[in-house]
Amino acid sequence: MSKVCALTGKRPIYGNNVSHANNHTRTRWEPNLHTKRIWIEEEKRWVKVRISAKAMKIMSKTGTAELARLLK
Repeated sequence: MSKVCALTGKRPIYGNNVSHANNHTRTRWEPNLHTKRIWIEEEKRWVKVRISAKAMKIMSKTGTAELARLLK
C-alpha cells in the first residue's frame, strides 16, 4: 500500500539528516496517514480512505460531501 494521502496527495519527502559533525545521511519523512471509514450520505455507504491528519482537518471543515466529490 503506497504512503499517499487520497485527498491531498501528500507523499513521502526525502532529504538528509545532518549531524553536528556535518555528516549527511539520506532519510525519508512519511506523511501522517490514517485509515478512516467515512459515511457518504449521497451513496448511503461507508468508504474506507487513507488520509493524512491535515486532510481530516480539511474534511471536518468542508464536510464529507466535498470529500466524495474529490474522490470520484
